[in-house]
Amino acid sequence: MSNPTITFIGAGNMTAALIGGLIADGVDAQSIIASDPDAQRLQALGEGAGIRTLGNNTEAVAQADVVVLAVKPQVLETVARELAAPIQKHRPLVISIAAGVRSDTLQRWLGDNVALVRSMPNTPAMLQAGATALFATANVSAGQRDQAESVLRAVGLTLWVQDESQMDAVTALSGSGPAYFFLMIEAMEGAGAQLGLPPETARLLTLQTALGAARMAIESSDDPATLRSRVTSPGGTTESAISQLEADGLRDIFVRALTAARDRSVELSQQLDKPQV
Repeated sequence: MSNPTITFIGAGNMTAALIGGLIADGVDAQSIIASDPDAQRLQALGEGAGIRTLGNNTEAVAQADVVVLAVKPQVLETVARELAAPIQKHRPLVISIAAGVRSDTLQRWLGDNVALVRSMPNTPAMLQAGATALFATANVSAGQRDQAESVLRAVGLTLWVQDESQMDAVTALSGSGPAYFFLMIEAMEGAGAQLGLPPETARLLTLQTALGAARMAIESSDDPATLRSRVTSPGGTTESAISQLEADGLRDIFVRALTAARDRSVELSQQLDKPQV
């Protein structure tokens, strides 16, 4: 299918990012549909991106080869049950970007034998610099896997996981991960200011250092440990700082933090799996 129609249910920030990335990749804007109950948001997205917009989810799904469920997890059950009949009738590929909603839960809401891909993008996707993990159910064909990957690849890196339980670890690592780096930036800025630097100087130096380190890690064939060793001269300032971080248990802190995030992801998934009263 050379030019599938892609329907987004929900017109929030992630939808806007995905649509922007798809159009930048050469996808025809007129092959993209967005549906949302917020008429003002929908109008802004339609005018800004040149896509088609509809206020009726059922009508939008009826025209779709690919449906992206981009609504909040708390309302996904209601939306999915409303869309079950048209999805069963038209059989599009369904991609969920709702955090914490497992594929078997979605299958129960949408009906059996739906070709379903669950994905976990993170917020840098809004800058086309995201990291997204995907999991495909057994009903997804090889061609549909390629379609799902092309949609999410429009906003950054995509990786497949074979075991859906790994999505909880993905949530802990990359889903929540930007916040960890923001906290580290915040802490380094504050430390620089405490050492006597003007706050704006501390901020700019920290941000550029973070950007440069990330680029080096991405573009180098060496692993982070090797890159770290190259800037850690024996008896030097960097070694003093690294030694202090290691002594304070930085690695264990991250293990405990990500484990807590993973466990909370499991808890939230279990809560979302409970039927609405």
